[in-house]
Amino acid sequence: MAKWLKTGADVTAVANADRAVRETVEGILADVAARGDAAVRELSVKFDGWDRERYRLSQAEIQACIDTLSAQDLKDIEFAQTQVRNFARIQRDSMKDVEVETLPGVILGHKHLPVNAAGCYVPGGKYPLLASAHMSVLTAKVAGVPRVVTCAPPFGGKPAPAIVAAQALAGADEIYCLGGVQAVAAMALGTETIAPVDMLVGPGNAYVAEAKRQLFGRVGIDLFAGPTETLVIADDTVDGELCATDLLGQAEHGPDSPAILLTTSRQLAEDTIAWVEKLLEILPTAAIARRAWESFGQVILADSDDEMVEIADRIASEHVQVMTRDPDYFLKHMTNYGALFLGPRTNVSYGDKVIGTNHTLPTKLAARYTGGLWVGKFIKTCTYQKVLTDEASALVGEYCSRLCALEGFAGHGEQANIRVRRYGHREVPYAGAAAPVLAAE
Repeated sequence: MAKWLKTGADVTAVANADRAVRETVEGILADVAARGDAAVRELSVKFDGWDRERYRLSQAEIQACIDTLSAQDLKDIEFAQTQVRNFARIQRDSMKDVEVETLPGVILGHKHLPVNAAGCYVPGGKYPLLASAHMSVLTAKVAGVPRVVTCAPPFGGKPAPAIVAAQALAGADEIYCLGGVQAVAAMALGTETIAPVDMLVGPGNAYVAEAKRQLFGRVGIDLFAGPTETLVIADDTVDGELCATDLLGQAEHGPDSPAILLTTSRQLAEDTIAWVEKLLEILPTAAIARRAWESFGQVILADSDDEMVEIADRIASEHVQVMTRDPDYFLKHMTNYGALFLGPRTNVSYGDKVIGTNHTLPTKLAARYTGGLWVGKFIKTCTYQKVLTDEASALVGEYCSRLCALEGFAGHGEQANIRVRRYGHREVPYAGAAAPVLAAE
């Protein structure tokens, strides 16, 4: 039976924090809906200290940001974007339009159609997270989205050059220096200067994630991507320094980022706890990482790989780093996760920044029912049908007539009946049910 050597925050405290976030977001969304640009501007000044007449960056401002980066910076961004673009194209190529004749004269098919406009949120208040621009903008463009809008908050009192460059190089059509709930609200609801989008994508803090949740229905969303979560599954084939490094590497995202070690080795568990404390003494981002570890860090000791699979599926973590004798065992048996990182040679940071898979992933148990962002999230699979012959229409109409009668839908039934009469040349009482062909004969 599993034992918790370290536990995270109290459930009640987490629920109270969630309630406060929810109420704050409700007020901001209502304000933007009512007052548009004026509300957005006031909120930007209040939360980011950032005031402009218009928040869309001009082409000259975008180029100025690009020009501040070194040739190596641009080369590194290009490398990362190439990996993300390549994998997104492979995913898009796996999605095929279909058209098939299912019965003589009956044609069914579907087409994969991109949404017309997507809004991409790129977080960057604490760190300039340019990788999120690759993950959202590039993926939308590979999917074929005609209009891609991006919002990222100012960093250090001005647009973050690396984020702006990444957005532009990825192909964003409109780039706004605007952050937080006000940015998400402006993209989803529209203002006097920002046309609304059809869906929202991208990670963010608890407030951004809650804004997306509340806006879902008015617009589509990719998934609930709140504070970063990481789960390290390990056994005695690795050491505490490696596990602690991978835990703190994600805990630095924010003070509410869960970091969990799940292991079958008590020695590794104790060593990892000790190494976390050592690394927090030298980690430049320790102020944030320590708060996350103290409030949301957990260490769980399990009896077997089977039990680790069971516990991991209950946790349904965004990121799962597996460092065991047989990492593929977890690939084969786990069902609830955002992304797996298999073996000690890979890690979550590779996925976050450069390797090519998308880093916008489900959090807060959403991995039970959805995967992460990919080209398919921007695409609507829309069906169509054609009936080419009188005989086919009469045949399908006969069955439809009787099934509608079973449900009591007379109007539906008449849509079928009129075609049985016209194309099948058979008598059917108005609002009645078509008799089977064999019975009629």
